[in-house]
Amino acid sequence: MGLKEKILTKSLYVFHLSSGSCNNCDIEILDCLTPRYDLERFGIVLVGSVKHADALLCTGSTNRLCVPRIKKLYEMMPKPGFVIAWGACGSSRGVFKDSYNTGSPLDEIIPVDLYIPGCPPKPEAVIAGVKKLLDKVNAVKKK
Repeated sequence: MGLKEKILTKSLYVFHLSSGSCNNCDIEILDCLTPRYDLERFGIVLVGSVKHADALLCTGSTNRLCVPRIKKLYEMMPKPGFVIAWGACGSSRGVFKDSYNTGSPLDEIIPVDLYIPGCPPKPEAVIAGVKKLLDKVNAVKKK
């Protein structure tokens, strides 16, 4: 077990990547950080640079222009890093699935570790997803 994996269970720095979302998911992210749901109690903190992130939080249906940027940001993220697909659009492209501007699904572009369903996901689903992600980090720690 490395120092990085040990630290990941104490605090998870998350970089938010919006790749063509309608902003409902973005608003729910802010809602999850308010004192009512308080994701920071799990050590989840949004950071401004992917170079400081442990996880990439992806919202939106992944339009064609964003695909190279998503790959570049994923490569810039320190490893081991985790990818979270947030909402119906992040998970399966949602209502934009057959749109001319929507590219490949996110999990065909980069490996996704966690899917949080919903349009937008409710904070309770987010907390359950965070718990699953922390369990996954602990599983990586034990290897």
